[in-house]
Amino acid sequence: MTAVKSEREGSACPRTSTAPRSGAGEGVAQRRIAPAERSARFDPVRARADFPILRQKVHGAPLVYLDNAATTQKPRVVLDAMTRYYEEANANVHRGVHLLSERATKAYEDARLAVARFIGAPDPREVIFVRGTTEAVNLVAQTFGRTRVGPGDEVLVTALEHHSNIVPWQMLCREKGARLAVVPIDDAGDLDLDALDRLLGPRTRLLAVTQVSNALGTVNPLDEIVRRAHAKGVPVLVDGAQGIPHRGIDVAASGADFYAFSAHKMYGPTGIGVLWGRRELLEELPPWQGGGDMILSVTFEKTVYNALPYKFEAGTPAIAEAVGLGAAVEYLEQAGLAEVAAHERDLLAYALERLREVPDLRLVGTPRERSGAISFLVGDVHPHDVATVLDRHGVAVRAGHHCAQPLMHRLGVAATVRASVALYSTREDVDALVRALHAAREMFA
Repeated sequence: MTAVKSEREGSACPRTSTAPRSGAGEGVAQRRIAPAERSARFDPVRARADFPILRQKVHGAPLVYLDNAATTQKPRVVLDAMTRYYEEANANVHRGVHLLSERATKAYEDARLAVARFIGAPDPREVIFVRGTTEAVNLVAQTFGRTRVGPGDEVLVTALEHHSNIVPWQMLCREKGARLAVVPIDDAGDLDLDALDRLLGPRTRLLAVTQVSNALGTVNPLDEIVRRAHAKGVPVLVDGAQGIPHRGIDVAASGADFYAFSAHKMYGPTGIGVLWGRRELLEELPPWQGGGDMILSVTFEKTVYNALPYKFEAGTPAIAEAVGLGAAVEYLEQAGLAEVAAHERDLLAYALERLREVPDLRLVGTPRERSGAISFLVGDVHPHDVATVLDRHGVAVRAGHHCAQPLMHRLGVAATVRASVALYSTREDVDALVRALHAAREMFA
């Protein structure tokens, strides 16, 4: 993605007043940028060269980064796009009439267009920039939840959820006198869809469900879940933090009502994410935060709020981070998400085969369909000790409850070791993991 244009090229964005006009959303909706050109064939080894951080050594060993469910590394194009923004266009967006502000505004809004295209949003005004998935879920809880949930109502979540898709709903239910209900899972880590049908009742106001489990890699049958919820008149929020980098989404085709994700899980920067919502729902909801840019006019007697998407974007946004997200989107488009997903499926199958060679290793969760991550235990060795030994061999994994303590409790464990892959992960990475696991087992034998 070209983040900024030179002064000689000029700026394609219209001059703006000191606050966005009521028609600002319409201007955004009318602009389009073409999809990035896709490479002929995805090659993970070539892709690794795009990520500067992967060239280093850790404790004298080549870095094997298998903690991608926590955060992914950033390709050079993302780093360059953000640097270019700061060097050539650093200014506040929407408010200025000078050239740098116009450049910044165009770069920021082009990122919104890129995201809308990537997720299949019918209207770019449905793309709300937030700090990440957590803020996106909280935004829905504090707007949709506060206006739609009352005493005796229910919010439905699943046993697979990250804390970020549990705690905001607990807080809302406590405030409103509502109840949090939970869709259970089986021992393999798959949702019980029959239980989902039973739990979807006349007082259910929202179903909040993850697309892919961050702890187990379980892929939920999203289309079927949304269909069943809508059949009972229940809107659906999808936590797409783990789904977006591995499987992508077509929000219009999915039928979901809200979709939330974070840039840093998909090769973009931290501090920026997206809430997508159906426009008719977003239009109805009140603002979540008050401040600059989300208003049309303010007096001490009354405030008139701005149009979508700005109604939900109070204050100076994370401009450089949005530019980085736009660059990450185009990087994924060029790689080809279907090709990346096929590579990762093959890699996980290979990893599951190789992990069986490690004595006393037990998989935690064996879902019907898996994406992104594998959780396991090694004998009775604490996961933190296993991860520490792996790190000494240059292998970075995650150990702990993965912000999914209710899920760990359901599976009867306190924590797991989690290895999670990305587009730059290779079979050689898996081989290094297995060698390090053998070393850990010998150390603690």
